[in-house]
Amino acid sequence: MELNLKKMELSSGKKEILESILMLDCEDDSGKFEKDKEIIFQIIPELKKTDGFEQKNPHHIYDVWKHTIKALQKSNLDLEVRIALLLHDIGKPYCYQEENGIRHFKGHAQKSAQMAQEILERLGYNAKELKEICYLIEHHDELIDVSKVDQNNKKIMQKLLHMQYCDAYAYAPEHAEKRIQKLDEIKIQLEEKLNQKENVDKEER
Repeated sequence: MELNLKKMELSSGKKEILESILMLDCEDDSGKFEKDKEIIFQIIPELKKTDGFEQKNPHHIYDVWKHTIKALQKSNLDLEVRIALLLHDIGKPYCYQEENGIRHFKGHAQKSAQMAQEILERLGYNAKELKEICYLIEHHDELIDVSKVDQNNKKIMQKLLHMQYCDAYAYAPEHAEKRIQKLDEIKIQLEEKLNQKENVDKEER
């Protein structure tokens, strides 16, 4: 699917255009997002600063924008997750410290969530969508505490775990492997806990 859009068309329906781009099947071709980046940047000008912004950090081999589209490439067709991935590092160019040639991004998840809130409100997302997407962004670097997962939050936690996998796949290879091992452990724990809960529910019926 290709989008052939004129600038004048961006004056209305920005949310719909963005979602059309994000929901492209891109499993084997991250270039689909790169091809449409100028349209994305027209809709979300704040993202322009991520393009070519070097991370200068051992965990990363891509600039922020390339890291973003690599993570998007790994995601399933879940709109909330894809929006969260698109915006999860948007705060990095606005929130970094550099020491001895290495950049650190303390607080970038919170800054990215704050920026995402403003951007998504501007585009017309509702309160429920804002809450869930911004939660995913704010917590994308935090390993899930399985003991705090229950039937009320399991769906958002499953989305968060998937998002964290996508993010990890876009790390430098040696750091990606370590992160994915941790996520695999959490995935097993989470599945065991949810399966136990389902079994108990069945027994009580």
